[in-house]
Amino acid sequence: MSGSESEVVEGNGERAGAEGTLQALQALMGLESAATAARLYEELSAAQRERLLRDAALAPARERQQLSEVLSWARDFAGAARLLQGCGEESRMAALYVQGGQYVDAAEAFLRAGEPERAAAAFERGGALERALEVYRGLGSREQVAHCLVRLGRPHEGALLYRELGQPHAEVEALGCVPAGDARHIESVLRMCMLLDAEGFTRRALALLADTLRASETARGDPALAAEKARLLRRMGMDAEAEAVIARLPAQSSSPEANGYNYLKAIPIFGELSLEDMKDLYRVARQVLIPAGAVMLEKGAAGVGLFVLLEGTVDVYTGTEDDARRLNTLGPGAYLGEISLVQDAPVSARVKARTSVRALRITRAGFQHYLDTHEGAALRIFRLFTQNLAARVRALST
Repeated sequence: MSGSESEVVEGNGERAGAEGTLQALQALMGLESAATAARLYEELSAAQRERLLRDAALAPARERQQLSEVLSWARDFAGAARLLQGCGEESRMAALYVQGGQYVDAAEAFLRAGEPERAAAAFERGGALERALEVYRGLGSREQVAHCLVRLGRPHEGALLYRELGQPHAEVEALGCVPAGDARHIESVLRMCMLLDAEGFTRRALALLADTLRASETARGDPALAAEKARLLRRMGMDAEAEAVIARLPAQSSSPEANGYNYLKAIPIFGELSLEDMKDLYRVARQVLIPAGAVMLEKGAAGVGLFVLLEGTVDVYTGTEDDARRLNTLGPGAYLGEISLVQDAPVSARVKARTSVRALRITRAGFQHYLDTHEGAALRIFRLFTQNLAARVRALST
């Protein structure tokens, strides 16, 4: 910038500092670049910036669009979005509101732009769960409706919807949020026991039942719970020592062999998630059954998301050739494809089911929606992913 231009900038800066007028900023824009004007804007006080935005709201649309660019340079994204009101740039406005952390305003702009999916996610991210629920219902996104119902403290409604969707483990997680004082608590416990037993987690069902009976005198006197206890004990082949076994079950119920949640929680990139964020992530996962001999991941193909092995074993090969070298055999607790959740890269090895496999699966699309609606969790996941990736690079270079 030349000396004469610098003098004009300083002069305009003094006038803006004294008056905070729209004209000072407009003069600067005519003088040089948006970046120069942004620097002046950054030097204004909060009151002066607010006064400038009020003045700018009266300017023609073209001038407001130019000023919006200035504010974007200055990283006042919310202010930049405000200036676009009525300019027909709803998508741009929404994106700026997202950058400024004003997710509810972003959601309203997404709605005006005809992007209800992004609006619903922004409402959810901004904590406006009732509005998110309304939009998800309009979209027919029943799974997201169920998720919102659970987050709104209406887990029984969410569980019923998960049941209709045929997602038993998500139904179990939702039912687990029904508080002990709720009139439907015992009903929820019975349903959870049935689902867990049907999925092969009979010990976990017994542990849940034992905890419920121990915590509530009302539950101890409920004949339906007593009948369910007897049924589960018979399923386990237990005899007179059943009571002692049940007393030890709480510690066993959280063992990796009976709880895919703990396997998921043990994956390094999820190591800093809060309890609620971890539970929400677990609800994104789906159980899948893979027959023996099936190829789960093909080398060179696009990644399809994360698999967490619950039962069975898989073989990992160097490639697709008949003589490809077997690198490893993995069993319950192992996980595959986590890099594809956060990076669009081809699969680096072939993975084939040695036996029939039961696994948890999180698709890329499901995980992306989770990240979009859990900002704090997303930051933690990406930080740990970056750290782990850097460690791998260091290990390869030494």
